[in-house]
This record gives sequence, structure tokens and C-alpha cells, in this order.
Amino acid sequence: MTVVATEKMEKFLSNLVVSSTLSQKEAAEKFRDMDFPTTRNEYWKYTRIGKITNKQFTNRFDQKKDIAIEDYIVSGQYIVIENGLVREDLSQYGLDFKIVFKTETQDSEKYGLDNSHVFTALNNAFYTQAISIHIAPKSVIEEPLQLIFVEHGTEVIANCRIEIEAGKSSQSSLIYTQISENSVSCFNNSITTIEVEENAHFTLHKLQTANDSSLSVSTEQVVQKANSTFKINTFSFSGLLIRNNINILVQGENCETFMNGAIITKDKEHIDNHTFVDHQVPNCYSNENYKYVLDGQSTGVFNGRVVVRKDAQVINAYQNNGNILLSEQASINSKPELEIYADDVKCSHGSTTGQLDENALFYLQARGISKAKARKLLVSAFVGEVIASVNNEKLSDLLHVILKREHNWDF
Repeated sequence: MTVVATEKMEKFLSNLVVSSTLSQKEAAEKFRDMDFPTTRNEYWKYTRIGKITNKQFTNRFDQKKDIAIEDYIVSGQYIVIENGLVREDLSQYGLDFKIVFKTETQDSEKYGLDNSHVFTALNNAFYTQAISIHIAPKSVIEEPLQLIFVEHGTEVIANCRIEIEAGKSSQSSLIYTQISENSVSCFNNSITTIEVEENAHFTLHKLQTANDSSLSVSTEQVVQKANSTFKINTFSFSGLLIRNNINILVQGENCETFMNGAIITKDKEHIDNHTFVDHQVPNCYSNENYKYVLDGQSTGVFNGRVVVRKDAQVINAYQNNGNILLSEQASINSKPELEIYADDVKCSHGSTTGQLDENALFYLQARGISKAKARKLLVSAFVGEVIASVNNEKLSDLLHVILKREHNWDF
């Protein structure tokens, strides 16, 4: 490592307090010897992270007595996490989910988590609390558990760590909601490990709606066992820089995997989704559908990678990325990838980018609909199928409220 890189890392670490646990002290030393990726790194080619690396974050903050979460609650079971720390006094949940708060995490190797990745190493070194969520075998939990991540303060970093185990033959769902309370340039660096056991059905909804100065790098590391179903819906509506890493290891036969995303940007926001589905065994299905609507001078990145291993026959894998640019200054970098080493497969990927259909706009305006309303109708139709994938009425209503507030889209 160069002297310059070392000085940059030391500056980044200067306001961070290391935990007293031996494992985190060792992790902090490993992190200190790393460097942040640049655009020369293919994995970060289109995402400049200077908005993160040039700051001096702190993990110290004054706890707020009250936090305005009422407008975001969509379930009777919820946990409030303030800058990475659980607020049990503001949380409400029963016994449907077995929840444990702890200071040590599980072995991450079985999930394929890359501990050499700099943001993973940062989380390993500075997380303050791990939330373990277990769904008992054969349990069917109708009401989702909501995790409300609240950021506040100035340049505060939150290293959140979530561990989820969906037991055999269980059915359940979680909702992540990221919000801000008068925050400035706060950074949420989170890792979620998920194990979906045999015959289990598990859904994760992610709603990212902090504020225009918010920074976020999140990683979901998922392992699927035989006959399981995993679905993740990502809704990114606000944030200066958001990077989502979703890695799914399909280790059991007859699995189904669904990944959906609705990304709507404005101003100079940058939202990057990197997804990876690793089909390791035969007889599985995956479907990925990400829709971007970009306005202002915003930028988007979609890099979806699907690998079908040599012995993973009879795989159906589909990937779609559609993009609409609402301004001439907005841009998207799309890179869908398929790596196929098996013979008996049905795989496809596609990416389209364009502006709103002028003929469709004219058609609607000719029938007395204003141009602004016509644009909203077309955008609604474009991202509507992703939002419609949410089978929770309260969450769906919240999505519409936030779209109206952040982007003036009244669907």
C-alpha cells in the first residue's frame, strides 16, 4: 500500500472509536491496512465513492429521547435502530420472531461473505450490535417484522449487522425502512446474512428514503437450501449515494429466487445496484427485474450477474433492466451478465434505456390530460409492476406517500 493510501485511511479512521472486543480490534487493524476501491476496480467502475471516503465519520452521538417514526410504521411488530444501536424503548414486537441482540456475529464463511471487501471489513471492525432474527421451523407469520433504521446527526456512521434464519418450512417477511431525522451526510454501512432453510419462503422489502445527503452501502448475503423461495424488493427513492450489493448462493435444488427493484432519482443522486445469483445445483429458477427512472443530473448503475455452474442443469434464469431518463443530464450504466457452464438451461438478459414515449405523451395530451399528468401516468405504468409485487397494503400505501413527497409522483 502506498503512503498516500495509508494517510487517507488514517484520516478516515480518526474519529472512530474501536470496540473493546478482541475480534473487533483485530478487524480494525486489518481494515487499517486496506484501501478504498477506485473506478479502476471493475466492481466499482461507475461509482465514485469520494463522497464517503473524503469524510471523517464518527460513531459517537447523543441519543434522541423521541424519534418521529409514526408515519413510517407499517407493521405492529417493529424494531427501531438509531445510528446502528437498537432502541428497545421505542420498539414493539412479540414472540413470533425469536430476536436476540448480541455483540458477536455468526461465522460468515457459510454465507460466502467476502471479509476482504473493504466495506465488509469496516462493518466487522465497527459494528456495535448484531441483531439475530430466527423464524421457527413450520411457523407461518402473517405480519412482517419491520426494522426502522434512523439516522441523525452530522457525519455519523452506522455499521448495522443483521442475521436472519428462516427455519424449515416457515413463511415470513421483513421490511427494512431507512429514514433520517435532521441528519447531514450520515453513512449507513450494513450487512445482512440470510439463511433460507429447506421449504422456507422468505421475503425482504427494502425501502431507502433517508434524505438527499444520506450515504449508504448495504450488503445482503443469502444462502438458499432445497425447495426454498427467496424474494427481495428494493425501493430506492432518496439518497446522495446508495450502493446495494445482493449476493445469493442457491445451494439446494428446486429453489425460486426473485429480485425486484424500483429506483427513482433526482438532482445529483447516485444509486448503484450490484446483484449476483450463483446457481450451484440443478432445477432452479430465478427472475430479476429492475426499473430506473432518473431525473435531474442523477446517475444510476445496474450490474446484474448470474452464474450457472457446470453441474447446474435445468436452470431458468431471467434478468431485465429497464431505464427511463427524464432529463438530458441524467445517465445510466447498465451491465447485465450471464456466465453459463451448463447445457440444459433457459437464460436471458436484457437492458433498455430511453426517454418517455413521445407518441404516448401526445396521445394522452390529445385526450385532455396535461403533459405533467401524462408523464406521471407513463412513469406509473413503467415502475408499476415492481411496486405491485408488494403484497402488503400498508407498505404499498407508504411507497406512494413517499413518491409523492420526494418526487411529486402521484400514482
